[in-house]
Amino acid sequence: MSAGPARVLEALRSTDGGPCSGEAISSLLEVSRAQIWKHVETLRRRGYRIEGEPGGGYRLTEVPDRLYPEELAAGLETAWLARRIEYLDTTDSTNRVALELGRGGAEHGTTVVAEHQSAGRGRLGRSFFSPAYQNLYTSVVLRPALTTSDAPTLILAAAVAVADAVAATVPDPDAVEIKWPNDVLLGGLKTCGILMEMSAEATRVGFAVLGIGVNLNVERDELPDEFRHRATSLRSHRGTPVDRIAFACRLYGSLEEVMDAHADQGFAALRSRFESRFRMPGRRVRVVDLHGAVRFGVARGITESGALEIDGDDGKRDVVIAGDVTLTPEEEEVA
Repeated sequence: MSAGPARVLEALRSTDGGPCSGEAISSLLEVSRAQIWKHVETLRRRGYRIEGEPGGGYRLTEVPDRLYPEELAAGLETAWLARRIEYLDTTDSTNRVALELGRGGAEHGTTVVAEHQSAGRGRLGRSFFSPAYQNLYTSVVLRPALTTSDAPTLILAAAVAVADAVAATVPDPDAVEIKWPNDVLLGGLKTCGILMEMSAEATRVGFAVLGIGVNLNVERDELPDEFRHRATSLRSHRGTPVDRIAFACRLYGSLEEVMDAHADQGFAALRSRFESRFRMPGRRVRVVDLHGAVRFGVARGITESGALEIDGDDGKRDVVIAGDVTLTPEEEEVA
């Protein structure tokens, strides 16, 4: 949004729902009343409901359900995250856009948000279902002082942040779980996926991009058939719509907090919070590594570096650094 309409919107907000005279806005912006009217029409085209008041005043009566930067900025309490927001009505992938921004020198905390993704991506090349104007699709550029070997714990830290934001939005926070390494579950069903991509300089991280997709208001029966049985949304779980702006602001605040903790003390500062929602230990799992090899075992926990430990069916303790881990169909619990 250009400066003129943004300043008009700011003036309308300052009245807390009351009328604001066109003359007052004109004087504040030092432009003509005709120009104010044009700015108001721009806001109306963007979905803001602005009623005309007798005598030439205006009243903001409704804000659109859009993740506009000015709407996010009004609710943000972060110091560095999402202070620069690139908003897109539609894109192929927010991660692709964020990677391009990172290569172009975008600062730490630069955030991309889109209303719709035509080719949203998940881990291991999977697609991510991204219907328009219902959920949250966002990617954040990070410039951490990390070696590439320490970088994988960023995705575990991000899972903690998302889990905290989801738990604060549903009536039963104990229903929120983390599935290693990057899924957040609600009532045992996936509601969020996280994808990390990075650019390295020798053994150091040049920059990383965290992509986060959260099912907020899509109804469960609208999800594709192939994963409807294992996914849900916050709306379907709690039975009422989610304020997307409020959720996004809560998530960005939580993500900044965990990233600051990670920068100060590493994953050790967040490990207990991860483990408090990590309920895979003692359950049988199926592991598919990056080469397609499959093994079965019982999940035992995570290491200091964030890798998954399992007791394999062959009797050996395995450490899984990367791969696809799912609960076996039996979901058998083992002491």
